[in-house]
Amino acid sequence: MPLHLTDLTLSHFRSHKRAVLALDARPVALFGPNGAGKTNLLEAVSLFSPGRGMRRAAAQDIARRPESLGWKVAGTLAVGTTQHEISFVSEAGAPRSVRIDDKTAPQVALGRLARVLWLVPAMDRLWIEGAEGRRRFLDRMALSFFPEHGEASLDYEKAMRDRNRLLKDQVRDPAWYRALEAQMARAGAQIHRNRTATLERIDAAQANAHTAFPRAGLTLTQTEGEMPEGEDALRVALEDSRARDLQAGRSLVGPHRADLHGVFAAKGVPASDSSTGEQKALLISLILANARALADEIGAAPLLLLDEVAAHLDAGRRASLYDEIVALGAQAWMTGTGPELFDDLGARAQRFAVTEEAGLSKATPE
Repeated sequence: MPLHLTDLTLSHFRSHKRAVLALDARPVALFGPNGAGKTNLLEAVSLFSPGRGMRRAAAQDIARRPESLGWKVAGTLAVGTTQHEISFVSEAGAPRSVRIDDKTAPQVALGRLARVLWLVPAMDRLWIEGAEGRRRFLDRMALSFFPEHGEASLDYEKAMRDRNRLLKDQVRDPAWYRALEAQMARAGAQIHRNRTATLERIDAAQANAHTAFPRAGLTLTQTEGEMPEGEDALRVALEDSRARDLQAGRSLVGPHRADLHGVFAAKGVPASDSSTGEQKALLISLILANARALADEIGAAPLLLLDEVAAHLDAGRRASLYDEIVALGAQAWMTGTGPELFDDLGARAQRFAVTEEAGLSKATPE
């Protein structure tokens, strides 16, 4: 059941006043000079999954400047033999609306149709930045397996914000906390289950693969102590932590305190201590493992967005990456400055030259 976009249209989106791409299921190679709008095309595709896209940009920041008239992205998503017309519209900076087959739909509905994974240069610092970035990376993987993970995360964050407000105001009446802590416990336990199950899937997908990329050992840890197992245990832990949380003015127990520890398995070296090239290879390995696990589970490889990935690999690994993508049957969207970066793909990919002329960017099929 192949999953791919058969067309993509952008209107007043970032640098693109208008861009129209006709596509087939093969990988997509986008090449052109820096600033031509290649990454903007990937960002448009990233909107086909729940969330704010790979740049986490607010709707008003996406509109083409200086007009700022609003923007639209539309595409036809082929899921096996079924096609869905999907569009995203933001008018004058308003939050974007989603339509699926000409009906207004919530963002979570996208997760039941399309799975989208991405790797962008900003993620190269994953292993050396703060825990928040690693939690976000893990939650994107979890969302690819469990579309309801996004709803659980939103429920947890809302209840935690309300609880933190009580803590900052030094409210001590237990009655004010019970309902919020019950909601945090219910959603938090689900988040933890989804994260744990995701790591199991990723580990199995790495173990069963013959690949040119190194295996990453992943462990879910907590900033302090251990994550209580189960809804009841988390609710009790939140109740027991109230006095300490009142002093801190924030919640100190729960899945928002989690961290993802990575190890270069073959060397037994923490990912944070590995070389820059090794860290990049580990990230690619995880994205490919995520894609393989999804393909095994739902019968279709996800859309892959790989920004400037070819430029950071030697010729051997670059060829291996392309072979793995083609073997997966994934419509992988890849960017690079020159067409020669994609020579090893040959006729296995479709190519578009992205240029900017007279202040307008365009994508021309090659």
